[in-house]
Amino acid sequence: MRFVTYKFKGQARRIPFSYDKFHDMYEAAAAAEGIDLKNFLAMEQQVAMTTRHKSAVKDYRIKEFTRMGFSELFLHKDEAE
Repeated sequence: MRFVTYKFKGQARRIPFSYDKFHDMYEAAAAAEGIDLKNFLAMEQQVAMTTRHKSAVKDYRIKEFTRMGFSELFLHKDEAE
């Protein structure tokens, strides 16, 4: 089983994660906090189309999630209970 651990507005959280439900850990964390990513994903797609550097998309994602109140996001693979 996989888990995502993160801090949201300073509070530590841990949620189960499945690639069947979410594209990545960022989408899972946002869903757990009830955040709509529609506008974020549209802007992320625009960043991807207008840059040659893959790191630009990653930097955008990290900065925006930090602005939303997320920090210390980690995906833990096959962690035993």
